[in-house]
Amino acid sequence: MNKEDVLAAMTPELVASFRTAIELGKWPDGNKLTPEQRETCMQAVMIWEHENLPPQERVGYIHKPVKKDGTVVGEECDVEHEHHYPNMPNSKGDIQPVKFR
Repeated sequence: MNKEDVLAAMTPELVASFRTAIELGKWPDGNKLTPEQRETCMQAVMIWEHENLPPQERVGYIHKPVKKDGTVVGEECDVEHEHHYPNMPNSKGDIQPVKFR
């Protein structure tokens, strides 16, 4: 399954269900998530959020404080790198596909 197929099938309700399953470690029917299911759900949620939400609304967002001189702490780390976007071509033009388990 590729990223586009997963994103096309995901809705905000499904993402919320995945988040709850990840937090509780079980599905709504009470069945326990396997480690592989938890990892896949986390990957799907992170990719969906990256495509659909602003950074400050994504899981794991860390607010960066502003120094007295007006610069943002860690601002130099906000540069877009090809390893942040595995389905985008890297510097050699190769695409590193996201693999769902």
